Amino acid sequence: MSNEKTVVWFRRDLRIEDNPALAAAARDGCVFPVYVWCPKEEGQFYPGRVSRWWLKQSLCQLGQSLKSLGAELVLIKAQSTLSALLECINAIGATKLVFNHLYDPVSLVRDHNIKEKLVELGISVHSYNGDLLYEPWEIYDEKGHAFTTFNAYWEKCLHMQMESVSLLPPWRLEAAAGTVEKFSIEELGLENEAEKASNALLGRAWCPGWSNANKVLTDFMEHHLHDYSKNRLKVGENSTSLLSPYLHFGELSVRKVLQCARTKQILWAKENNSVGEESVLLFLRSMGLREYSRYLCFNFPFTHDRSLLMNLRHFPWHANMDNFKAWRQGRTGYPLVDAGMRELWATGWIHNRIRVIVSSFALKFLLLPWRWGMKYFWDTLLDADLECDILGWQYVSGSLPDGHELERLDSPQIQGSKFDPEGEYVRQWLPELARMPTEWIHHPWDAPFSVLKASGVELGLNYPRPIINIDLARERLTQAIFKMWELNAATKTDNLNGTDEVVVDNSEAVETMPIPAVIVNGKSHFPTISSNDQQVPSMQNYRDEPPIRKRSKCNEEEKLRPNKLHCHDSEAGVSRTDMDLCSTAESSAAKRETTSRTSFSVPQAYSFSEGKPFQEHESNQQQQKQIDREQSSRKEGATG
Repeated sequence: MSNEKTVVWFRRDLRIEDNPALAAAARDGCVFPVYVWCPKEEGQFYPGRVSRWWLKQSLCQLGQSLKSLGAELVLIKAQSTLSALLECINAIGATKLVFNHLYDPVSLVRDHNIKEKLVELGISVHSYNGDLLYEPWEIYDEKGHAFTTFNAYWEKCLHMQMESVSLLPPWRLEAAAGTVEKFSIEELGLENEAEKASNALLGRAWCPGWSNANKVLTDFMEHHLHDYSKNRLKVGENSTSLLSPYLHFGELSVRKVLQCARTKQILWAKENNSVGEESVLLFLRSMGLREYSRYLCFNFPFTHDRSLLMNLRHFPWHANMDNFKAWRQGRTGYPLVDAGMRELWATGWIHNRIRVIVSSFALKFLLLPWRWGMKYFWDTLLDADLECDILGWQYVSGSLPDGHELERLDSPQIQGSKFDPEGEYVRQWLPELARMPTEWIHHPWDAPFSVLKASGVELGLNYPRPIINIDLARERLTQAIFKMWELNAATKTDNLNGTDEVVVDNSEAVETMPIPAVIVNGKSHFPTISSNDQQVPSMQNYRDEPPIRKRSKCNEEEKLRPNKLHCHDSEAGVSRTDMDLCSTAESSAAKRETTSRTSFSVPQAYSFSEGKPFQEHESNQQQQKQIDREQSSRKEGATG
């Protein structure tokens, strides 16, 4: 071991097992682990309440683990991540900074700038793959272009050789001596007093932290993976892996997940267990979609703001605030949609199938801008993940070559009969419909008056009538598509040769529609080049109970009954004046005004109490230039 002093910069890799950056620093000498919380740099994508709660718990466990190995995790709240890292480097006399890659567009720009500045100062910067099976710049088609369909991408991945060895936690860490201003976990301000009561319930359903993540993984592999193919679409049960928040915060190694799944695959193949084999293939496909979300964001870093397909740039979205509010409050009059949005509001979690159903309703029935829904999911989901969020909303909106057809409009009534045939999920989250017979539970507007009366349902009073008739919704969607075609034809440009063509130049200035923020109490919330180092996107590719269903319990004896979490609004039903007051999206209400308006161009948000957009400092074109400076030389291991 050398005597090199290294700053280990933790971000969304909050584990000690299979952490390439930490392992490399531990091999080289003394380590100085640091987590920098910089609200100003979060900008439009400031984490929601439940997401920040998870982060807080995860940091606590990571700190305990590092301390047991001999090194303290230093928490810093700063105005600038670069300044905070420089302070740490100077305090210990470090010669190196290490971290694991992130792939969202905001992080790409920030990491590029930090690498550039530190290398100029003579600091060695090394970055590693701690989040993916394959780096985005490793997978291209035969012409060297980025894939734009998942099946082609995943097929290529499955035929590539992958390093299957994960790194064991270091036995011991040698701490680097130095003094910087440290913050306690409470001083970071991830949770305020008003949020603690709601967050306390989350702790009874989820156990954040990397060691707990391993327990959840083991439980899923041993007891639930085998029947994954049969159960994964059951929206009201423990039918999925529940690993997404652990993967998002990097508490769980994706390589470890893959190894565990493939071990089961080999075992079941020897036993000729076709059900188990099919379950593994479907589960690996879901992991592949997570990989693909990072792949798209890296190779097309404008997708948080614009559709991948150019034809949708002229789609006439209906920016109707009343419809947006009814949708997010679960008052659309379509029970399955409303149940999903109520569960999201109350718990910060919904099944992936429900995510597709509620997002499709917002886009196809209400014609709400897809970026509004994407931002609301970011604000409210416990496993809020920008890359997955982008992939999901672009897929459902028809913005991807292999996404849903734009004209596809699925009936919530039919979806309810398919995925919630007994109506149990709807009854759990819509207490006002608890006594509705199964025959009518997914379309109460068709029920005879006698049935409604016996069930205690008064349409328009304690449960809303449908916000829009399905036939009218289909007619409006068709009209919007024709309007889009007309506008596309009128503004056809040289690089648009058809309605299926992928956007080829993401530096084009585009006019973006402002995203409304959820309003709470009048405020809106909201010098060394290593072969491991992260590359920069290539322009070549352009030009060519809380959730009571949760299995992971800290204390099994404290399991919540299904209605316990939601009982605070059961009596009020939908007659509450404003369900936003307890929404998970209230997360950033008080803090949002203290954050800077991000230096990376992200969708604007409006404070309707002030009636003006938050300021943005740089345009898409200006920020893209920062990435483009490195794109001319795509040698293996190129760094900023």
